[in-house]
Amino acid sequence: MYENKKLGFLFVLPFVLGVLLFKLFPFVASLALSFTQYDLIDPPQFIGLENYKELVASDPLFRKSLGVTLTFAILAVPFRVGFALFIAHVLNFKLRGINFFRSAFYLPSILGGSIAVAVLWRFIFSKNGLVNLILTQLGMDPIPWLADEHFSMWTIVLLFTWQFGSAMVIFLAALQNVPVSLYEAAECDGASKRQQFFKITVPLITPVIFFNMIMQMVQAFQEFNGPYLITEGGPLSSTYVLALYIYDQSFRFFNLGYGAALSWVLFALVAGLAGLSFWSSKYWVFYSGEKGGK
Repeated sequence: MYENKKLGFLFVLPFVLGVLLFKLFPFVASLALSFTQYDLIDPPQFIGLENYKELVASDPLFRKSLGVTLTFAILAVPFRVGFALFIAHVLNFKLRGINFFRSAFYLPSILGGSIAVAVLWRFIFSKNGLVNLILTQLGMDPIPWLADEHFSMWTIVLLFTWQFGSAMVIFLAALQNVPVSLYEAAECDGASKRQQFFKITVPLITPVIFFNMIMQMVQAFQEFNGPYLITEGGPLSSTYVLALYIYDQSFRFFNLGYGAALSWVLFALVAGLAGLSFWSSKYWVFYSGEKGGK
C-alpha cells in the first residue's frame, strides 16, 4: 500500500512541479516586483506603492488602455457567447452530416489564436483586402478597417467572436441534456419554437451560460495577439488594450516593476468582475429547477 502511494506521488510530481514553478512562483514574484523599480538588468529597488500611485494619478495611457479593454470586453463577450449559443442550437438538430459541421465550426477555436491567423486577419481587413473587395463588388465604398479608430476595434472583436468553438461545444453538450419530454409537452400546449427556446432551453442552461460568460470574460481581458498583430494598438490607441500596455512597459521599456503593478490591477479588475457576476447569478441562474441554487 505504501509503495502504491509513493508511485502515485511520483506520477503527480511533474504536474505539481509545473504548477509551483510556472504558475505559483511567477504569481507571487509578480506581486513582489510590483512594489519595486526593476529594469531586468539592475537589482530590483523597493519603492513601495509608487507604481500604483503613478498609474492611478499620472498615467493617462493606463486610463486609455483600461477604457479600451473594458470596451472590447463589453462588445466581444456577448458577441462570442451569443453566437456560440446560436450555432450550438442549430447544430443540435439531427441532420445528415451534422458531425462534419460540428467539427468545421469548432476548427476556428483551434486556429483563431495563432499568429498566422492574426496576420491573415490583418490582410483580410486591409485597404485592398477581401472584406473591402466584397464591399466594392456590392457597390459600397471600402472601409478603412485598420486606419480608422471607429472601425479598428471591430476587427479584433470579430476575430475574438470567430473563435467561438470551445463555448459552442459546451453549449451543445448542455442542449443535448435538456429533456425532450419538456419540448413535447410544450408542443402539446401550442408553444412555438421561439417560446420553447426562451421558456425551456435558456432557463435550463443558465448555469452553462454563466460558466461560458465567466470564461470568455477572462479571455477577453487577456486578449493580446489580435491587438498586437492586427492593429498594433492603433490607430490613436483605439485598440491599445491593457495586456498590450503591460507587454510594452515590461519588455519594450524594461520597466518590469511597473508592468507587474499593471498586471495586478488587471487581475484585481477581473477578480472583481467575476465576483460581481457570481453575486448576480443568484437572480438569473437556475440550478435543478430552483433559482440561484436555493
